[in-house]
Amino acid sequence: MDISNLKVAALATNGFEEVEYTKPRKALEDAGATVHLISPESGSIKAWDSDDWGGSYDVDVVLSDANASDYDALLLPGGVINPDLLRVNGKALAFVDSFARNDKPIAFICHAGQILISAGLVEGRKVTGYKSIRTDLRNAGGIVSNDEQVVVDGNFVSSRNPDDIPAFNEKMLEVFAAVPA
Repeated sequence: MDISNLKVAALATNGFEEVEYTKPRKALEDAGATVHLISPESGSIKAWDSDDWGGSYDVDVVLSDANASDYDALLLPGGVINPDLLRVNGKALAFVDSFARNDKPIAFICHAGQILISAGLVEGRKVTGYKSIRTDLRNAGGIVSNDEQVVVDGNFVSSRNPDDIPAFNEKMLEVFAAVPA
C-alpha cells in the first residue's frame, strides 16, 4: 500500500505509550507517509514503556506552531499520562477538532479516546478503547465495542490496547490510503 502522498501528524506529550507511537509510525513510514511528531513541548518528549519510562523522541513541530491544514491524517497514541495531559490542553483539542471538522482520518488507540471525548467528538460514533475508558466513551455518547481489536467508523479508527497494534495498523493504513490525493 503506497501512501507516499500523505503527511501525518502524530500528537503526543510526555507519557505516551511507546509502542502505540513507534509501531504505527513505522507502518506509516514503511508505506511511504511522512510523519511528524507534534507536541506542546519543544525538544524531545519521553515515552512510557509498559511499566516504566521509555525512550525520548524528538519533537518535529511544537503544537503552537502546528497547523492541522498542513496534514492529511492524525495519529493519537495512548498511554495513561499522555491523553490525560492532552485532554485539558485547549490547543491540542482544537488541533484534533480541526481534523474532525475537515473529515480527515483520526487513528487513536488505548486511552487516546479520552482526547476525543474532551474534544466532543465521540457522540454517535462507533469506537473502542482501553477497558478502563469504555464507560467514559459510552457516557460521551459513543457506541462502544468491547470485543473488536479495531473499529472503523467513517474516518475514525480506534483500537483497545498494544496487543491490537497489528490489526490497528492494517485498518489505519486502509483508512488513510482512502484520503483523496
